[in-house]
Amino acid sequence: MTEKTPTTRPPLSRDRVLAAALDLADRHGLEALTMRRLGSELGVEAMSLYKHVAGKDEILDGIVELVLVEIELPPADVEWKDAMRERARSVRDVFRRHAWAIGLLESRSGGRAAAVYVDAIIGVLRSAGFTVDDAAHAFWLLDSYVYGHVVQETSITGTPPGDGMEDGAGDLPHLAELTRRAAVAGFQVDTEFEFGLELILDGLERVRSRD
Repeated sequence: MTEKTPTTRPPLSRDRVLAAALDLADRHGLEALTMRRLGSELGVEAMSLYKHVAGKDEILDGIVELVLVEIELPPADVEWKDAMRERARSVRDVFRRHAWAIGLLESRSGGRAAAVYVDAIIGVLRSAGFTVDDAAHAFWLLDSYVYGHVVQETSITGTPPGDGMEDGAGDLPHLAELTRRAAVAGFQVDTEFEFGLELILDGLERVRSRD
């Protein structure tokens, strides 16, 4: 009779705890992230986690930092519009994978990753000729647009404006026109994202030229 070799788990560490917390939040949402649930995911008692993290606040700060480092930072020598365009696309991709993190981003420190992220973006804008104030405005505006778009598209992906309202559109000509257009042309969230992004970048170019 062959004797079974005991299964050995990798040793618990702060990095492993944070990676498991990130995975748990991605799969089940932030509300599922409790110390007890996280300990169960790792196959340990919840109290064992406190040897590696001070508590849930440290875990939340840590997973926000993990999310931020996934965002591609633009090289310093790229034209500012291209840099902001690619940065916005990267932010969108990252937060579609971790949509729960949007609500945490402004309330957690994000650690060193957040500082590096902000410094790189402001640096590109300042090098392009934006004033400090306008660089801050641009940063805020672009992130607000991307975050809002992600929240909306993760809620209604695949549903065009006016979908399901056809029966009540008989005396509402503009709604009827919209639903006909959506039926013929289709509705693509990627197209809508790029449309809004280009409008914002064009507007910011006028601000930059004014400075």
